[in-house]
Amino acid sequence: MNKYELTLVVSAKIEDDERAATVDKAKAYVERFGGKITNVDEAGKKKLAYDIQKMSEAFYYFVQFDAEPTAPAEIESRVRIMDNVLRYLIVRTDEQ
Repeated sequence: MNKYELTLVVSAKIEDDERAATVDKAKAYVERFGGKITNVDEAGKKKLAYDIQKMSEAFYYFVQFDAEPTAPAEIESRVRIMDNVLRYLIVRTDEQ
């Protein structure tokens, strides 16, 4: 199993409970495709470098997980179409 990190940029225009549901849904996708979540960091509300969908601020979440090499592609295909997710990125992290 490899170590990965999913970064989510979630809309700041939604309520707290809806934002939490969006992050929970992304975490459920990780677990659905055989991933084991090791850590979830909420970086809070940050100013974006440029406007995305006419928004200048968004919430950042970092989800670290262990998964097989095929899992990130499956997770990305589901996260890509999620409402309220402005941007996402999955990267492989290596142990130092």
